[in-house]
Amino acid sequence: MRVVLFANTDWFLYNFKLSLAKALRARGDEVVLLSPPGEYGLRLRKMGFRWEALPVSRSGINPLAELAAIKRVGDIYREVRPDIVHHFTIKCVIYGSIAARRVGVRRIVNSVTGLGFALLANTVKARLIRPVVLALYRRALRGTHVIFQNADNRDTLAARGVLAHSKVHVIAGDGIDTQRFVSPSSGGEGKSVLMMARLLRSKGIAEFVEAAQQVRAVMPDVRFLLAGEPDPGNPESVDEDALQRWKSLGVVEFLGHRGDALELNQSCSVAVLASTQGEGIPRALLEAAACGKPLVATDVPGCRELVVDGSTGLLVPPSNGSALGDAILRLLHDDVLRERLGTAARELVEQRFSDHCIIAQTFAIYDA
Repeated sequence: MRVVLFANTDWFLYNFKLSLAKALRARGDEVVLLSPPGEYGLRLRKMGFRWEALPVSRSGINPLAELAAIKRVGDIYREVRPDIVHHFTIKCVIYGSIAARRVGVRRIVNSVTGLGFALLANTVKARLIRPVVLALYRRALRGTHVIFQNADNRDTLAARGVLAHSKVHVIAGDGIDTQRFVSPSSGGEGKSVLMMARLLRSKGIAEFVEAAQQVRAVMPDVRFLLAGEPDPGNPESVDEDALQRWKSLGVVEFLGHRGDALELNQSCSVAVLASTQGEGIPRALLEAAACGKPLVATDVPGCRELVVDGSTGLLVPPSNGSALGDAILRLLHDDVLRERLGTAARELVEQRFSDHCIIAQTFAIYDA
């Protein structure tokens, strides 16, 4: 069987879908990886995968350019002749599904990994493009298998009438390698709080900075680490003025993009995600939980699937930096609570979110 995995960045394929690609190859399937060009595509090729570069603008709205992009996807599908195409992220879902139908690919799987700016944001631009996105979703998802990472996202699109003619599934996340992401053999020196996120307003960067000010006023030796960089292709990306203003406060260490997620998670005391909107199943929290770290997150879709309040972590209201700071302080002051929550977080990942669990459920859809 020949399977195409199509995502909006090669980084996404490398970091989130590599285990799936390897599992497909191991069972004898032929895998073709498709994304816009980038350095991670070359890494995938070095690992023996066929990766095709396909220029697709993540934020472009020029009709002629977007129609040309759909044609390019169709041309690749016509040449590859896949048995199954599996699309990730909004544009790939919409464009890939339209292209697949045009060239006669009958088995289409679409993963809605999050609802995105158009459906979650409340800006003028988001409200203007929302009806268009919903209309395209209705067309793209019709007659396909649709995978959601949480029931909230499924129910949101179902209420919009988007899923009436789709076969719908919920699979909790992208999976994580629990053999690689493990608890550290020894505790790190000092206390630190880690948040890994793109620098988007909706990720709660401002609230994280506010919480850092609050905590460090009481515990000045605690380090607050933020690993991630702005995302110019996203309308919610933080601007340079805000970033410089936060840096000047000196309470958060802005690390930029990092390739050492395992080391960062193993060395931190508490992992945080302060999203003000919904998520799919956040990778940052999955990695920290697999490393046996207690979690603090906002009570929004996606986060609350992994963070069980009082069991695997603490939930706080979104857009509330003070509540976030209080929860972090509670964990930093209580070594026993941190240990208990971190152990439970690791156990939950093993039971529900491991690569083994997620890939088995995905294969069941492919083989249906």
